[in-house]
Amino acid sequence: MLTGKVRRLSQTQWVVVATILGVAVGLLFPDSKAAGFHATDIEVLSNIFLRLIKSMIAPLIFSTLVVGIAGHGDDLRRVGKLAFRSLLYFEIATTLALIVGLVVVNVVQPGRGVNLTAVSAAAPDIPQAKLTASSMLEHAVPQSFVDAAARNDSLQIVVFTILFAIGLSQVNGPVRFVILNFCESLAEAMFKVVGVVMRLAPVGIGAAIAVTVGRNGLGVLRSLGLLVLSLYGSLALFALFVLLPIALVGGVPIRRFVAAIKEPWLLAFTTASSEAALPIALRNMEKLGVPRSIAAFVLPAGYTFNMDGTTLYLAMASVFVAQAAGIHMPLSQQILMMVTLMFTSKGVAAVPRTSLVVLASALVQFGLPLQGVAVILGVDAFMDMARTSINVVGNCLASVVMATWEGVFGNTEHAVPERGGRKPVLHAPVILPSGRRVISTFP
Repeated sequence: MLTGKVRRLSQTQWVVVATILGVAVGLLFPDSKAAGFHATDIEVLSNIFLRLIKSMIAPLIFSTLVVGIAGHGDDLRRVGKLAFRSLLYFEIATTLALIVGLVVVNVVQPGRGVNLTAVSAAAPDIPQAKLTASSMLEHAVPQSFVDAAARNDSLQIVVFTILFAIGLSQVNGPVRFVILNFCESLAEAMFKVVGVVMRLAPVGIGAAIAVTVGRNGLGVLRSLGLLVLSLYGSLALFALFVLLPIALVGGVPIRRFVAAIKEPWLLAFTTASSEAALPIALRNMEKLGVPRSIAAFVLPAGYTFNMDGTTLYLAMASVFVAQAAGIHMPLSQQILMMVTLMFTSKGVAAVPRTSLVVLASALVQFGLPLQGVAVILGVDAFMDMARTSINVVGNCLASVVMATWEGVFGNTEHAVPERGGRKPVLHAPVILPSGRRVISTFP
């Protein structure tokens, strides 16, 4: 009977079980243990799973966007309209995230009582980056698609793919149909691969949690527990008072949306990796009723322009350092810092430990001690899990809102059939030489 119940566990339930087991393994076999087995010894399992997931990002984005844009023909104005609306939405959402973080950190004041003098005066080892508008624009344009794909730089992949699709849409004759047929087949195959790899999710996620707990321990939360709790609480407030109203106003089916994001949210939370959640988020948003090309554009672009959780974290972390250092920052200076963070947080896509790069740059610019970053590093792994998962939820919601704005969300002609069903016929389909119809998601 017990064996039967175990077999009936869903994929999400297996992930929850693996997470609990991972915490237990991390606590029982921490790195501080003198000898024997350590939880970090199984990090290879987590790394293998994440590598498999990330290997699917470039082909998925490329194939879905090419079919969605070039398969529609020469009317590309809707692509530009989608980009404009997405960027407008991203700016509004991230601004609201900054406001929530700023309010919570000033009310709770988690930095009071934290001693920065106990930290070494040396700045922590953080990757450096020039956070300017010009560097952001320059970074968005790839000098090599192969290089961008190798680094999984989703923004550069999107930019190249859009240019490629625009060029392909203006090609006449069988060449265009051959490439579209290939991309459509590639997209279908890659979504099947996502399903296969996700069967390994409980193993990879359990190992990732065990490594995080084993390396950092839960004891580190005692000294900075108020900061961690403040972040989790502010993210919950952001979801309740910003994301939920957006979903209600946008006509998003809440229950279906929650069911669709449950798996990518949990994957992002346990692995602290937005990239790991991207393939499953693309698949689930498509099943929910978001056209492929909209999801394939909005989700990757959101990883650069719509990092709600990371933006909120930056607002809290910067003011936290000022509080811990005993430096009074008037509201006007805090607002100036938030405006700076609003732009600089979008300029370092694909830089390792992006949030720490942006935070260190802001601290230097406003005369705050870099030792604060060293203090935050102790609990950053636990905060990274929360902010990354909200990044994924915010981007998934953005894709649904954009599909609703375009008037194509939930349209039966744009919905994805159940497994084994036929592919739907969409507006103005393009007939390929094979006889198959290319999906057109811009009606």
